[in-house]
Amino acid sequence: MAPFPPISVRQPRAHDIVDDPVEVCGVGTGFEGVISARVRDGKGVELKEVSIKAGGTGIWGNFHARIDLPGVPNTARGTLEVFEESSGGGGGEMNKVVVPIVFGDKLVPGYVGFAQYTVESGDTLSSIAQQFYGDADKSRTIFQANRDQIDDPDLIFPGQVLRIPQ
Repeated sequence: MAPFPPISVRQPRAHDIVDDPVEVCGVGTGFEGVISARVRDGKGVELKEVSIKAGGTGIWGNFHARIDLPGVPNTARGTLEVFEESSGGGGGEMNKVVVPIVFGDKLVPGYVGFAQYTVESGDTLSSIAQQFYGDADKSRTIFQANRDQIDDPDLIFPGQVLRIPQ
């Protein structure tokens, strides 16, 4: 069996649409049982950082934290970083895990979750936006929510399962 990594983030997963507060959980170990979690916007600007208790030196433990954001981020995409601060006092970060995330409130004010939609032949993001939002111009919202699987908003394919922010 392979050893556990020092930090394993189990939620959110890569490209998840997150709420505010951002909920983070996983398993980890840190110097004196403390690790840190930080949320950044898509431009790398730090939005918030918190300390989390997790296990102890050489002891892995479950962790869970809620990170309250100071407002709606300026970008739809961002990152969650979970790391152990070096014990040398130099402020270095060790064992950092970076998870790309999408901010739900930036996509849809008052975000509460997402619906799933399976693309059918003849669909466009505009037609899907019209169906869900009553406004074809909101196709960019669907595009931003699904950038992990859509590179070009004009190229979607039957069978793709898209997240439709609500």
